[in-house]
Order: sequence, then structure tokens, then C-alpha cells
Amino acid sequence: MIFKHSKRTVPELNTTSTADISFILLVFFLVISSMDVDKGLSRRLPPVDNKTQTESADVSKRNVLELKLTASSTIEADGKPIDVTRLRNRVEQFVGREADPKRHIITLEVDRSANYDTYFNIQNEITAAYRELRERYALSKYGRAYDACTPEQRDAARDFYPQHLTESVAGVTEGGEQ
Repeated sequence: MIFKHSKRTVPELNTTSTADISFILLVFFLVISSMDVDKGLSRRLPPVDNKTQTESADVSKRNVLELKLTASSTIEADGKPIDVTRLRNRVEQFVGREADPKRHIITLEVDRSANYDTYFNIQNEITAAYRELRERYALSKYGRAYDACTPEQRDAARDFYPQHLTESVAGVTEGGEQ
């Protein structure tokens, strides 16, 4: 008896769902993974002006709050040491004391070797002070919180309490070195 050898076929692997599975896994890992967000200070820079324009203004010493961040990361307000936790209240008092709060200037002199976290905290407290002043303005003028105001009302609050902040770096010589 002669046996006929049948050709054995290897069963095929169904790969139609492989692409679907890999796509689902890709989406899954993208959703559960976290992306680190860079920390930084959000600042609006002045618009680029092709004309070189400098404004000089006579400012009374009474309308200037001088802040200084020393190399040892201590903060001074008008030459007197101040804690970062009291800085917000100091800025609010300084800016809010005048009938016309547009006439103030806050100067910040930073030593290059000062701690960046302290610098960041100073910037945060100054921004929070302006935010609080604008919040009070919105509540008194419009009867609602600053965030609940219309964009025009927020612009009016920002115009009433504009942030006039100048920064300088201490200890810098020519070439950017100390």
C-alpha cells in the first residue's frame, strides 16, 4: 500500500488585528505617560518697535520701590531686609496707596549669584500682589471677581493697576562675566 504524502501546510497567522492592537497600545501609553512642563515666568514683552525710542520720566523717590536680591539670597525693600512672605503685602501697600497708581515704579536688582528659587518667589509675590489689587478693583467697580469680568473690564483693571517693573542684574561687567 502506497501512502500518498499530503503536503502539510503551516497554518497562517491572522495578522489583521496586529495593527489595531499596536495602535491601541500606542494610544494607551501616550495617555498614561506624563510630559514634564518647563517652569518659567510668563511675561509679556513689549512689542518690537523699529524706531529706537527711549522715554525719560522724572520720578519722585516716593514713587519708587527698590527691591534687591543679594548674593546671599536675602531680599531688601528700600534698603531694609524683608521676608518673601511679607513682600506681597508690601507691594500691595506701595502700589495701592496713591490715588493714581499709574505713577509708581518697582525696581528689582538681582545679584547673579543669588538663588533662582528666591528670584522666582519674588516674581511670584509681585504678580500675586498686582492680581490681588486688580481683584479688589474689579469687586468694587464691577461687583464681581476679576476672573468673572469681561475682557474689557479686565483690561480696565490692568490699566488702573499697570505693572511697572524694571529689572537689573548686579555685578555684571563687560562680556557678561562677574
